[in-house]
Amino acid sequence: MSALGAVRRLLEAGTVKPGDTLVDSSSGIYAYALALAAHRFGLRCHIVGSTTVDHTLRTQLAILGARLEQMSPSKNLKLDQDRRVRRIEEILRENPSYHWMRQYHDDIHYHGYRAVADLIAREVPLDDLVLVGGVGSGASTGALAGFLRERSPSVSLAGVQPFGSVTFGSEHVEDPDIIIAGIGSAIPFRNVRHDSYDVIHWISYEAALAGSVDLLRRHAVFAGLSTGASYLAARWEQRERPQGTVLFVAADTGHRYVDSVFARHAEAAAIDELAPREVSTRDELALPWCRMHWARAAGLQAAVERVAG
Repeated sequence: MSALGAVRRLLEAGTVKPGDTLVDSSSGIYAYALALAAHRFGLRCHIVGSTTVDHTLRTQLAILGARLEQMSPSKNLKLDQDRRVRRIEEILRENPSYHWMRQYHDDIHYHGYRAVADLIAREVPLDDLVLVGGVGSGASTGALAGFLRERSPSVSLAGVQPFGSVTFGSEHVEDPDIIIAGIGSAIPFRNVRHDSYDVIHWISYEAALAGSVDLLRRHAVFAGLSTGASYLAARWEQRERPQGTVLFVAADTGHRYVDSVFARHAEAAAIDELAPREVSTRDELALPWCRMHWARAAGLQAAVERVAG
């Protein structure tokens, strides 16, 4: 939705025209979305992909006519993201006519979610609604909450982050098994509006794995690791507000996680035995799961001061 809405706006404004090339970096989902949007409107697509892009996605991108440059494996998330951004800068110097979509920094990606918010408003009561989902670039959960709050300011937003992400200040806590880069970041994202979030959940690979496996067993939903993390957080938010409605965003399917997650189902903890550690400062963060009242603070320091006060 973010890619489609953004490309439509660029075409309407005359910023790009059919035949032009769109370029961006992605760990997976956005690459596919941008390739679909570009194909639909007769544009070219050039993706600098994370090491996590798998064979299935590579095949889909090829069918859609997108060019993929995939980064070689790296030791950490920050190195992977830094290298992708540097490569895009090189591509733009070589091809100044290309349009960089800047999914992490251009709020044009918010607009496509209005249609989703309208659908939610028709189907779900907004009074005492809690929306849960990965933070990522900030567009999906931030946009949905913003559009829903135009109708009902009381809509609450719980964001999900992996440990090691700079976005909400957990970069000092390392999760050695992290493969949920799409909901966190090792570099600052300007599209994240920190003051949209009421609660933040930091969830480890181990806990997210348990969520993904339980979601398939209990609800027959085969979804990715970030969805498992969001499902886990959503269950807890429902426990905190049993009279309200909790809606969580399932970002992708589970196909690229067959080996890294679902094949390890025997290791999955029972989710009823998992609970977050409630923290009031980022110094208290620790694996496998923490929860903090962010209270719609404008930034990291503001959140700490508000919680402490």
